[in-house]
Amino acid sequence: MAAKVPGTEGYDSIPDQFIEATLSIDFTELHRDFLPFIPQKSGKVLDLGAGIGRDASVLSSMGHAVTAVEPSEKLFEAGKNLYAHDAIHWIHDSLPDLKRLDADLKFDFILSSGVWHHLNPDEQQLSIIKVSELLAENGIFALSLRNGPAGGGSCVYPTYTDQTRHQAEQNGLKTLLLLENQPSLLPGKENVKWSRLVFQKSS
Repeated sequence: MAAKVPGTEGYDSIPDQFIEATLSIDFTELHRDFLPFIPQKSGKVLDLGAGIGRDASVLSSMGHAVTAVEPSEKLFEAGKNLYAHDAIHWIHDSLPDLKRLDADLKFDFILSSGVWHHLNPDEQQLSIIKVSELLAENGIFALSLRNGPAGGGSCVYPTYTDQTRHQAEQNGLKTLLLLENQPSLLPGKENVKWSRLVFQKSS
């Protein structure tokens, strides 16, 4: 197993609550803004910070070859058990280094949902660089940014939409979508706001 990372603090103590919360949200509802950008043809997909694998499972059902990366040991194990019958390649690893992921792999679609706020500012920038390296030509990166009080994950940092877009564009990613101040779909999260961004690797 990969070494424990600060961004996973809190999750391993509440796996059941996290699983319940995750399964209460429909993939299509959560990612409705990303749906038009998911490749129609079968391709290589990377779910960065896959949690219990709900998104990875849906993407796999679409016919994609899915790699799911999750740093929390308990969520990693829960996902492998919950979706044991899905063709998902699980890797216990973390941003920004992704030491266990084959650096030569190139992905057509990368999803990172609810992850960036667990990375400190330096890690956020390094993660953008890593994602750009992992994207295939014309590949798509769908990213959701969270701002608000800590939830189950207790190690949180602010995220900045404009800064993230600037970092992405500096690393060869073109902005295709930018939505800000979207509400949380979970009850009791009125103080949590989300931004959703989609980038494409320049050809």
